[in-house]
Amino acid sequence: MFNREIYQQRRALLKARMGSGQLLFLGNDEASINFKHNWYPYRQDSTFLYYFGISLPGLVAVIDCDEDKDYIFGNDYEIDDIVWTGPQPTIAELAEKVGVSHTAPLSKLNALVKDDCQILPPYRGEHVLQLSEIFNKPVKEVENLVSVPFIKAVATQRNIKSAEELEELNKAVTTTSEIHLAVMKAARPGMKEHELVAIATKVARDNNVSLSFPPIATINGQTLHNHYYGNTINNGDIMLFDCGAESPEFYAGDMTRTFPVSAAFDNRQRELYEIVYKAHRTAVEALKPGKRFMDVHLLAAETLVEGLKGVGLMKGDTQDAVANGAHTMFFQCGLGHMMGMDVHDMENLGEQYVGYTDQLKKSTEFGLKSLRLGKELEAGNVITVEPGIYIIPELIDMYKASGKLDAFINYDKLETYRDFGGIRIEEDFVITESGSDLLGTPLAIAPDDVEQVRSSSLSL
Repeated sequence: MFNREIYQQRRALLKARMGSGQLLFLGNDEASINFKHNWYPYRQDSTFLYYFGISLPGLVAVIDCDEDKDYIFGNDYEIDDIVWTGPQPTIAELAEKVGVSHTAPLSKLNALVKDDCQILPPYRGEHVLQLSEIFNKPVKEVENLVSVPFIKAVATQRNIKSAEELEELNKAVTTTSEIHLAVMKAARPGMKEHELVAIATKVARDNNVSLSFPPIATINGQTLHNHYYGNTINNGDIMLFDCGAESPEFYAGDMTRTFPVSAAFDNRQRELYEIVYKAHRTAVEALKPGKRFMDVHLLAAETLVEGLKGVGLMKGDTQDAVANGAHTMFFQCGLGHMMGMDVHDMENLGEQYVGYTDQLKKSTEFGLKSLRLGKELEAGNVITVEPGIYIIPELIDMYKASGKLDAFINYDKLETYRDFGGIRIEEDFVITESGSDLLGTPLAIAPDDVEQVRSSSLSL
């Protein structure tokens, strides 16, 4: 936990923003895999952690703005629990560490909660059932209880990272960088993708932390979120590895590297990697407070188009190509996202409230609809920058059959790339008063540096 004063200050700021009413925070419970006591790895709800700091199942918290009181509800362990867990602090002892003086068993919760108590969007089925019981509403009506002002207040507060949060984020990204370097050095022809995932898991556990999301480890980088790890990696393949670690206080890292399984990229791989790398550097140089991230995304898209024109895969006017969405043949996702306690920070609260504004709405267009962050950047935001090129045969077939974007895409040349795969590179940044700073320990990203790591490791 952080110091109790930090949690007290966070709750005080939220009370001041909300002004009045009650605010309900549901902690996460254990979730069973295939029978009751065989549980998935436990992870506390991030908003609960942000305001109350306790990573323990079976807790609910309430902030009463009118009475200026904070409550934590939970049941103390009894002997039947202690024989399995050992002695544990009481709920009151844990609450005292985060500056909460009012505690009670869970059975007392419903009597305190008022009908107009405000809630955040539930993302677990058991939370929906719990809210249905607390408010005596049918399950299908629970979503109508969600408070948009509550969402906006939390998102506004969590979007700006404090000094202690940035310290944790640097820890998370440094461990993430360590993971990626270990994987980049260890890869050998004949290995399975899952062996690289095992290395990543070991490095995280060596640091006594967990991974922040299931790794994407694949020679089929054209599939954006590929969690199949059964392929054999061979000379000539390019390996896309997207992985992150958490810090001890549950802040996330998220990085991607694409590297050759051989000692060097082949000519096609090198050409496209250099295009992605240039788009990445162009985007990073554009980061600053007041800059719309959507505009940075479109700038990166224009840089990709220019590079793809240079190798003969695209043609025509660059800005017209982006305006017509022609870049989405190669770049179907967003340039990046907010990052914090969640690797896609606060995605459960709704991207419209976290990454956009009342004036800037989230697009419904292919490509742009996958951009999780579009609004103006502020000092203290932590974001990822992850451009990519993805050659998806099914998308080629669909666009080509309809004659879509013929003015911008050289389909004959693109057909020769059907087996290419995909390239993505990703780093994490904090927005500063004048620009941005890289988080964590720097890791090889320029093509020459990536090849140097690979050639050196293969020579051992």
